[in-house]
Amino acid sequence: MAAIIEDPEVRKYTGAIHAVFDEQQLRTVYAARAHQADRLDLAVIDKDSGELVGEAVLYEWDEHNRSCTFRTLLGPQGRGRGLGTEATRLMVGHGFEQLRLHRISLYVFTFNPRAQRVYEKVGFVAEGIERETLLQEGEWVDAVRMSLLDREWAALHGRA
Repeated sequence: MAAIIEDPEVRKYTGAIHAVFDEQQLRTVYAARAHQADRLDLAVIDKDSGELVGEAVLYEWDEHNRSCTFRTLLGPQGRGRGLGTEATRLMVGHGFEQLRLHRISLYVFTFNPRAQRVYEKVGFVAEGIERETLLQEGEWVDAVRMSLLDREWAALHGRA
């Protein structure tokens, strides 16, 4: 993950251009995640090469409201081959079909239309704009709030 997180495109699209992580910090962060009951962090692995290419995460689990937030990131070896769409479908499907979530939401920066298209392809619907949420390279950037509901997921997949 260290090499993936250092990728300039990952840093830009996650809004973490200036974040600095050393290997020990990353080991500590990822080790702690296994013990956090409000999240599920999974690696995205290229089936052909067996290489780690990113991660997909359900987090901020709200048990009472049966909701989570979703995020994903892919390094250079995982882009442009449909892996992001596949990882998103699998993780969202797990959220609705196994965890019985009602709602999964996310934010995507407006300068990342590729990710927004992936989310729309999976079924996420834009709800609104969070204005000027990120200051990056001297420019204010908006974020699109998107969500997908269990009944929408079921309808997309021919389930009652």
